[in-house]
Amino acid sequence: MKTTTNNINRRTLLRSSLYAGTALALPTWSRAAGANGDIRVAVIGFKSRGAGHINTILGLQNEGVRLVALCDVDSDVMDKQVEKLAKKDIKVKTYSDYRKLIEDPEIDAVTIATPNHTHTVITLAALAAGKHVFAEKPVCHNIPEGVKLLEAAKKIEGKLILVHGQQRRSDLGWAAAMEYVKSGALGKTTLSRGVNYKARKSIGKVSGPQDAPSTVNYDLWAGPRETTPIMREQFHYDWHWQWAYGNGDIGNQGPHQLDVARWALGSPDKLPLKVMSLGNRWGYDDDGETANNQLAFYDYGDGKTPILFDNRGLPRADMNWQKGFEPAYKGIRIGNIIHCEGGYVAESKAYDAEGKFNDQKFEIRDGPNHMKNFFASIKEGKLIDPNLHVSHGFHCAALAHMANIAYRIGKKTSTGEIKERLQGDKAGQETFDDFVANLAANQINADTDQALLSPWLTFNPDTYKFEGEFAEEANKINEGDVYRKGFELAEV
Repeated sequence: MKTTTNNINRRTLLRSSLYAGTALALPTWSRAAGANGDIRVAVIGFKSRGAGHINTILGLQNEGVRLVALCDVDSDVMDKQVEKLAKKDIKVKTYSDYRKLIEDPEIDAVTIATPNHTHTVITLAALAAGKHVFAEKPVCHNIPEGVKLLEAAKKIEGKLILVHGQQRRSDLGWAAAMEYVKSGALGKTTLSRGVNYKARKSIGKVSGPQDAPSTVNYDLWAGPRETTPIMREQFHYDWHWQWAYGNGDIGNQGPHQLDVARWALGSPDKLPLKVMSLGNRWGYDDDGETANNQLAFYDYGDGKTPILFDNRGLPRADMNWQKGFEPAYKGIRIGNIIHCEGGYVAESKAYDAEGKFNDQKFEIRDGPNHMKNFFASIKEGKLIDPNLHVSHGFHCAALAHMANIAYRIGKKTSTGEIKERLQGDKAGQETFDDFVANLAANQINADTDQALLSPWLTFNPDTYKFEGEFAEEANKINEGDVYRKGFELAEV
């Protein structure tokens, strides 16, 4: 079996460890830091993903990275984490308001793992305060926020480091897989596919507004959004499925697969010219607003390779939620399949045109070194790898946003009409047929409980706005987020 990694070069060494041992000396970090030169880090938001940030940072204590502060709007989450750290003899400053934290001159960098609607707001505020920033996916809650991040990245170049949370970009196995696809070993790329088959239960349906947990400062949690009545049973996490705060699974899990899908196309520096989406929130009547089953089609124009994203959130009706569920595409439930003229790559393995494993395998670990590369970039005073640039985080987030905007202006459409729309797209037709079959396995008839199908929306990648017949409705959604006083988008 041929196992592939990247060529060993300077960048690879930097990826492999924060300082690359004694073989590669990094320049002295010129920015003001702790007395011993450590990078002093604060984690903002750690109910879920941010807890992993804390563990990564603690694992780098001997490599010049030190956890010095925490920020969370939930005092219960804070108290539990502080207690854990105390058992390791680690003391940190604590904040509930990120705006106070970023004023602290003894903090050099922040990592952000808050709800989606605050990612860009906090990122821009932290950059404006002179902090380095690692921002979780999606880096933006909407496309205009992402454009602000691109503008900020230009302004801070050579001064501050801004890195996205798409960890596959720092994975040597993924880099090798992309090089393999680029080499033409399997011929020309014909379709870049992302799949996310992840069961999602109903979030329930409340009879009236709910109170935030007593330990949560709801004003700070809402941030840029109005402190509107809470219409969901579970306060934490289930915000993912409400438009004011989250972006559905295509904006939650999806950015990972959309990033790899775009990477396989050579990471085009412009967004697609057209997008179409279909789906619905099938299987239950709850307080969720986003689709739980969704297909998204992206057209870059001029004969360029398209992207197809396939999200399914229902198990088969006869299967147990805890045991998983059946849908898989070429053996992959969550991941990427890169179709080529002479075969395909499915996550870590390559196959020939007949679907036979061709003995080519990639050591994929999903980027455990990604945050290390963020700190290494701070030490070096510049991004050590172009793959760390926030533009990659923006593009995959924007792909999700484009699909959601299309979905939100979609109309109920019969399966026959959808098939007509997909005429000439063999992969799209086959995927839709399987999509409908999966619904049927969940006792859902797609002709009586129809999908919402959007028109093909035209997008201008230079202005970041929709154009054409449906532009007004699409741009209204695209530019619809409002920002409460005190939580505006900061100028960097």
